[in-house]
Amino acid sequence: MKNLTIIDHPLIKRDVAILRDAATTNHLFRTTLRRISSVMAFTVTHDLRLRKTRVKTPLERTTGYRLADDIVIVPVLRAGLGLIDGFLDVLPEARVGHVGLYRNEKTLEPVDYYAKFPQGLRKSLVLLLDPMLATGGSATAAITFLKRRGAKRIRFVALVAAPEGVKRLAAAHPDVPIYSAVLDRELNKSGYILPGLGDAGDRMFGTE
Repeated sequence: MKNLTIIDHPLIKRDVAILRDAATTNHLFRTTLRRISSVMAFTVTHDLRLRKTRVKTPLERTTGYRLADDIVIVPVLRAGLGLIDGFLDVLPEARVGHVGLYRNEKTLEPVDYYAKFPQGLRKSLVLLLDPMLATGGSATAAITFLKRRGAKRIRFVALVAAPEGVKRLAAAHPDVPIYSAVLDRELNKSGYILPGLGDAGDRMFGTE
């Protein structure tokens, strides 16, 4: 799995345990998602390009830095919304797009219902966010949508990934790096990740 980077950090491991726990409340689930995503953002953006600038401190002028990359964050609706605030905390200059997909429960394949992206994707670094990389169908479809709209540099960020999803995504889009907090064991017959953490969208919003 050459495309996959597991973000190995004690704070992430702690928060993954909180998110896995069936006793975690909706509110705690949401706040933990925000916190873990902000920690993950540092690794996902470790090689961003910079440009020098001049900064006037209270005592003198010195050299500082600003981001040279234009960044677009795209959450996959609706569960991806749980990761966006943490990334925006770290990348307040980023622009935001959205892609809406749901999984057909019989075929397990994605069905799209919404897509809206900022202009200029061709020159941007696009961070596609979705807490669960299960079958890989939704991620693959979302990346295809982005490429059709001109995106060239895309990184996929998940919270929990299954081997099946990683392999499918890497096969369909070998140019897209995959970042995840953890690689779980497998999918069950219904396409859910094991041990997983259940349906991230339902646990965020208190729906079933």
